[in-house]
Amino acid sequence: MDTNIVSAEARTGERSGRRMLPKAAAFWILAGLFLMLFLASAAPSPLYRVYQVQFRFSASTLTAVFAVYVLVLLVTLLFFGSVSDHLGRRPVIITGLLFSAAGCAVFLGAHGVGALYAARSLQGIATGLGSGAIGAALIELQPSHSQRASTVTSAFAEEGSALGALITSALVVYAPAPTHLIWWVLLAVFAIGVVAVLAMAEPGSTRPGAVASLWPRIAVPRPARGTFAGAVPCRIAVWALGGLYLSLGPSLGAELTGSANLLWGGVVIFLLAGTGGAAVFLLRDISSRAAMLAGCLFLLAGVAVTFGAIATTTSAAFLAGTGVAGVGFGLAYLGSFRMTVSLATPRERAGLLAAIFIVAYLAFSIPVLIAGVATTRFGLHSTALAYSASIAVLVAAAVGILVLRPVGAPARPAPDVRAVMPPGPCTVPPCLQALNSADGSPARSPVRRSVTASSSPASHAGDTQ
Repeated sequence: MDTNIVSAEARTGERSGRRMLPKAAAFWILAGLFLMLFLASAAPSPLYRVYQVQFRFSASTLTAVFAVYVLVLLVTLLFFGSVSDHLGRRPVIITGLLFSAAGCAVFLGAHGVGALYAARSLQGIATGLGSGAIGAALIELQPSHSQRASTVTSAFAEEGSALGALITSALVVYAPAPTHLIWWVLLAVFAIGVVAVLAMAEPGSTRPGAVASLWPRIAVPRPARGTFAGAVPCRIAVWALGGLYLSLGPSLGAELTGSANLLWGGVVIFLLAGTGGAAVFLLRDISSRAAMLAGCLFLLAGVAVTFGAIATTTSAAFLAGTGVAGVGFGLAYLGSFRMTVSLATPRERAGLLAAIFIVAYLAFSIPVLIAGVATTRFGLHSTALAYSASIAVLVAAAVGILVLRPVGAPARPAPDVRAVMPPGPCTVPPCLQALNSADGSPARSPVRRSVTASSSPASHAGDTQ
């Protein structure tokens, strides 16, 4: 036994007279906190229009406030995604919850756009730290031979984002203190969450090397390079669409419906993220190639309907197109992710995940920043049309690559396991423990890791078809 690794059970046994929460209770409390992290990350989206009126800033500033969260989250994942393997799950989870609570407190006291940047940065750190450590802890707390953690993290990441937008918009419309109530509620939830985590036993273990783990490794293994490159247009389209809806979606919904009711902003985001998460869950057993192709076709159809709805200012068609695009949003991401990751060995997955999510998060933020600048100059209506057309071109290119690319035996045999679910698009990547434990290799593989945040054991997808 490696003497450098200190087991959680040994440490817990040394503490006398202190009762810890049962493993089942700890699992579901952490699952709830996982959902709340993503709910909190989406909560500002329906409020952006309120803040825009209060603080008098442009659409370009609005999208910059959104993008700072994404970029800070990416940096946190790259440099701190594996730190809980060395310091333990509980300290990192608690740190993530405290950062999230701090973000809520800054939102509560916000009197200008600078506070919004600060609050979103704190949320980016919180999601990057907390989701990865919670996801890894759920794997260690789930029953033996169970895929419960996979299902929970996959569903809760996407549905948390969908519910965050919907609940916040409802509170803004129907409850008092529209820019404060949601943050008081979330602040209380995270404070209670810290107390609950303190009452849990450490589910993982600690080992030396925390400083060394901060250096990210980014690499695409040779057998996966063709698939990685071929999936780039699809990945950019999916994440750019998510970025548009989570930043300018409420403003676009208000313009097309002609209603000042802020609930429409939450409904629009809920339609995209909610249908995407449901599609991934319901169709999780189809092959990677079929998922990506079907997702691209749904995405293309949904974006086409949305384009027509924006051009004609037809609100019903816009909502319908968003729902159809949401199905493609989830499936296209599911298929493209699995096709790529299945071609890497366990020791190669850390670098490959880093490369995948660098592309994804840049696509999540940079197009939205461009759209914000364009909206200031050309207006939201024209910008949304151009944005939708650009996404359609990317999706059409992805379909062409997928159909025309010859399908043969993979350069390397994929793991012969039942595919498990990745987290939803526009959330966070799965942790490496999940990918490795699902194909029989050690759950705490001492590989040098990189982007390993959310832990939906996911996505290695044993199929390459």
